[in-house]
Amino acid sequence: MSEEPEEKPAEGETEFSHQVSVKAARKLKAQRHVTQTVWSGLGMMGMVGWSVAVPTLLGAAIGLWLDRHYPGGRSWTVALLVAGLAIGCFIAWHWVAKEGREIREQEENNHE
Repeated sequence: MSEEPEEKPAEGETEFSHQVSVKAARKLKAQRHVTQTVWSGLGMMGMVGWSVAVPTLLGAAIGLWLDRHYPGGRSWTVALLVAGLAIGCFIAWHWVAKEGREIREQEENNHE
């Protein structure tokens, strides 16, 4: 899709106009990359937020149910809330590490 201009000016093209076209192509490519990066960053924030919030709330809900049906000296709500938070943080860490690896691989492929 985005082809780099040739290294040498085409026939009938001056050196100056060739340099301008090369710089314009680079600028357009960089602008497309920034737009993709912004949207992927916002998507990643949403994914990280949900991956922490859902297990945390699920743990709290199960804990509340256990506390109502099986009352005792311990608070299941607090214990399962903390467990859900830990699981959510692990899931978020996994997603961020995976996306980081993919970004590095993509950058390495672009530089080759």
